[in-house]
Amino acid sequence: MEDYILEMQNITKLFPGIIANDNINFNLKKGEIHALLGENGAGKSTLMNVLFGLYEPDGGKIYVRGNEEKINNPQDAERLGIGMVHQHFKLVEVFTALENIILGVETTNKGVLQMDKARKEVEALSQQYGLSVDLDLKIDDMQVGMQQRVEILKMLYRESDILVFDEPTAVLTPQEVDELMKIIEDLAAEGKSIIFISHKLKEIQRVGDRCTILRKGQRIATVDVADVTDEQLSEMMVGRKVMLQVEKSDPEIGDVCLKVDDLVVKAPGNSKYNKVHHVSLDVHKGEIVAVAGVENNGQSELVMAITGLLPATSGRIFINDKDITDWSIRDRNIELVSHIPADRQKHGLILDFDLSNNFILQTYFMDQYSKNGFLNYSNIRAHAEALIDRFDIRSAKGPDTIVRSMSGGNQQKAILAREMDRKHDLLIAVQPTRGLDVGAIEYIHEQLIKERDSGKAILLISLELDEVMNVSDRILVMFEGKIVANVKPDEVSERDLGLYMSGSKRGA
Repeated sequence: MEDYILEMQNITKLFPGIIANDNINFNLKKGEIHALLGENGAGKSTLMNVLFGLYEPDGGKIYVRGNEEKINNPQDAERLGIGMVHQHFKLVEVFTALENIILGVETTNKGVLQMDKARKEVEALSQQYGLSVDLDLKIDDMQVGMQQRVEILKMLYRESDILVFDEPTAVLTPQEVDELMKIIEDLAAEGKSIIFISHKLKEIQRVGDRCTILRKGQRIATVDVADVTDEQLSEMMVGRKVMLQVEKSDPEIGDVCLKVDDLVVKAPGNSKYNKVHHVSLDVHKGEIVAVAGVENNGQSELVMAITGLLPATSGRIFINDKDITDWSIRDRNIELVSHIPADRQKHGLILDFDLSNNFILQTYFMDQYSKNGFLNYSNIRAHAEALIDRFDIRSAKGPDTIVRSMSGGNQQKAILAREMDRKHDLLIAVQPTRGLDVGAIEYIHEQLIKERDSGKAILLISLELDEVMNVSDRILVMFEGKIVANVKPDEVSERDLGLYMSGSKRGA
């Protein structure tokens, strides 16, 4: 038998109404990158939360370096050299990067923090592993990519040598993904043992040595990544063949639905700086227009202005020839616009509400859901059950499930269900497949194509170049708040898109 740095034997974890982990075996060799693959709700994060001490297993044993261990909490895991970067970062937003990295393992002298010593140690780690971080910047002021580097430095500062990355690329730009892949490869070369949870088959093929596939809480197989194709991995993951390429007919372009005319938008808050600079664009009915670009180049502010979340400094916004520039958010939602936001937890859901109430956040006052100020719970529940079934949303208690307890992918599906079901002429989809498995991505892409084919206008904001190229009928590229390209997918390469996105090429 091979020597493993980690063995999880017959791990079982039960939640009300669901077996999240069903007798799962998993092992990790020293210095390998072992990918963990599965659909949303397959049990991947649950298994790793058992390893990290966040959940207590209902059965099974864990061996670390050959010794059986009982991991009751994250402190036990850290003592054993196990570190974890969670899908949703566990950082204190009002603390600096340095304060977050040393939190819980502070060096003190007579009760006084020894920050200088800690700073030198963290700076040395940062330099050794190429993890550039502004240690004095507060988490709230950081881009997502830097926040992730802080999480990695937290693990390294605690001298962890078993590193768990849970969906680490779900919120990163393509450039940040490349950087993270290199960091993970370097960590493995240094002798760290890495568990890499991802839905993205290209990433697993790039860095994975072995891959364990879970489906509906059970282990399906463990394979050498070099011996399998993307198609084989996806079929093992979802139990059927998956179309990895989007199938669609040529669009039947209709009248202009969305028209943006010379729009200027400032950054949120009291900023004096414009984030959108005199942008004009249109989206026709029966058309998917994708906006590509590196994050923080004005895409968010453009969407916020169209949806009413930010005021326009100047310029006008029209939908179906109606000037909606000064309309309220509710009027836009009721009449014309559905919006899938970029951050599902901050802007898409109320995490402590159940599913049924999250489905009616914009429509609770309508006749079918309320009368004389009282909610019609039977209609609300029936509506929720229909959406759960239609969009395959996996939850322990159906409509009564508290959204906070759901996996990130199923939270995303809940938003998609609500927004696609509501009356709209324009669907604004911002990173609609973020954190979803290939089966769910296939389904969501099919739904976007159906929306298009039914005559809806779709504005797609995506950092995934594969998605932009495969789903869209037309591509706009934003750089520094301006449209620098307006091209069709079959007339441009990913390399050219990258040049537009970096500002090295302009064509608009």
